[in-house]
Amino acid sequence: MSGDSLVAGSLVAADYVVFALMLVVSTAIGVYFAWANRGQESSRDFLTGGRRLTAFPVSISLTASFMSSIAVMSSQAEVYRYGAIFILFGLGIILSTVVVSEVFLPVFYRLAITSTHEYLEMRFNRAARLLGTVIFIFQTVLYIGIVIYGPALAISQIADVNLWGGIITTGIVCTLYCTLGGLKAVVWTDVFQIGIMISGYLAVIIKSVILQGGLLKVISDSQQGGRLNFSDFDPNPLRRHTFWTMVIGATTGWIVLSGTNQSQVQRYVSCKSLTHARIAVYIYMFGLCTFLVSTLFAGMCLFSMYKNCDPWTAGQISTLDQLMPYLVMDILTDYSGLPGLFFAAVCSGSLSTVSTSINALAAVTLEDLIKPYTNMSEKHLFWMSKGLTFFYGILCIAMAGLASAMGAMLQASVVVNGATGGPLLGVFTLGILCPFATSKGALSGLLLGLAASTCVSIGGLVYPPSPAMARPLPLTTEGCDFNATNSFNWTSTTLPTESISITTSLVQNSDGNHLLADTWQFPSYLYCGTVGILTSVIVGLVVSMFTGGRTSRVDLRLTFKKEDTTFYYLFILLKDRVTRRGGRSKVTESRQKTVGVKRPDLCSTEMDLLNITPT
Repeated sequence: MSGDSLVAGSLVAADYVVFALMLVVSTAIGVYFAWANRGQESSRDFLTGGRRLTAFPVSISLTASFMSSIAVMSSQAEVYRYGAIFILFGLGIILSTVVVSEVFLPVFYRLAITSTHEYLEMRFNRAARLLGTVIFIFQTVLYIGIVIYGPALAISQIADVNLWGGIITTGIVCTLYCTLGGLKAVVWTDVFQIGIMISGYLAVIIKSVILQGGLLKVISDSQQGGRLNFSDFDPNPLRRHTFWTMVIGATTGWIVLSGTNQSQVQRYVSCKSLTHARIAVYIYMFGLCTFLVSTLFAGMCLFSMYKNCDPWTAGQISTLDQLMPYLVMDILTDYSGLPGLFFAAVCSGSLSTVSTSINALAAVTLEDLIKPYTNMSEKHLFWMSKGLTFFYGILCIAMAGLASAMGAMLQASVVVNGATGGPLLGVFTLGILCPFATSKGALSGLLLGLAASTCVSIGGLVYPPSPAMARPLPLTTEGCDFNATNSFNWTSTTLPTESISITTSLVQNSDGNHLLADTWQFPSYLYCGTVGILTSVIVGLVVSMFTGGRTSRVDLRLTFKKEDTTFYYLFILLKDRVTRRGGRSKVTESRQKTVGVKRPDLCSTEMDLLNITPT
């Protein structure tokens, strides 16, 4: 712990029991829905839950998918290394939720489509649909590889768990319950798994706060260590994290993830009404923001614990992604079952994300690549959907091996989603918001947007930002005791033999870097998706204007309509109330005028009575 010698720990039988119970219950949920729906033989029901789900389980499932193993293990390392400015992701989440709920969700729900790429054929042509499907499949399979491999590697190096044993076990369990129960099993398993994730997460945070002497001590340590860096308004797009990169980049990134991504939209349209779908989206937003705050505090706990003896700089761990597992083995090994609970939470994060993605891959393959070209019966399509689910489960396990070359898990996941999802979002934006966009414009924008975002993504990985642009915060090993008899090393890194002080500086020289690294500078990884979106939209608009866009006509069901928005109904409601109040005031005024009018017959009678004199 901070400044003290570190104590090695290992998993015990209780930890493995907790981990195994999570896997057994997840599998049992899949078996239950397979039995409950044994008479069902509809591919649409299998892939969308029959469009009968309510807001609560869908919103929890959406939140669980976000709380992937990457988020559970890597987000805290961002706060630990780069500070609490990470919390500004929340503004992007809120803005993107409003856009998704008001612009994209009504269109997809109105069309009742299973695959989002069906929209591209309705709006443009089949080529756009096929290209979008291929891009989505590539993106999702690669992303799942990161989700499965990254956490398994970190845990295997910290807790002496077999790497490929963990990967294969996770993949098999996930494939099993997805294949058996379909989307209903995916959604309700997510509900169970999010409870495991929250429990494991809170166990680490609460124990850290107790060890450090309270919440105020953690905040004070973070402030003294420069981690409370909320106010960085530098507009330089090359900077890794600033207010602008976090808000703009996060907003576009979350629209990519939540607005047009098949994995998310498939669950929106599974709700039994548009109102339930909208409620699910906003509950999802609340869950994301809550988890983001928890992530911020977990990162602050990490820094408070290791402010005087950084395990990464000291060689105790090989990557920052191992910080959370390291902390767990450092402080929770005296409590049998709690380390197992945390690792079950990490595994639950993998299962929730992978299961959703496998179901989405099966849906787009069936709807976009098989149905349009075959005349299969509904029964055959049902069994085909199960077969595709099983196939993608095995493929994703195999793809996990490619993730080792992707670098830090969180950054790699953002880059993969942004590079491929950004251009796709640009094309959907063209179709929904630009009635004059043509198929030639959409295809041109998609291809050039994909090229631009890929170049930025690969460039950022090959030539990472200099310390002057990334600005990592200082870490130190001044408080480490390397001569302690109970010090340990869970990785292959060799520890120093004597106590030394190593403090990382904010700015380092570029000696030893690739020659081009000083010349080529790429935007923050958060802008990968933004580059793709802007390129797709701008190119698509320009090409459309020269290919008949000004005279084209579009089915209004495929475009944005103000009548679909919540704001429109709020405006109508407000207008009606104002009109009613105005009408009431006019009626009252009319009555008052009527009361004040003098009737001649009554007036003359009154005068006669007043003029009567006694005799």
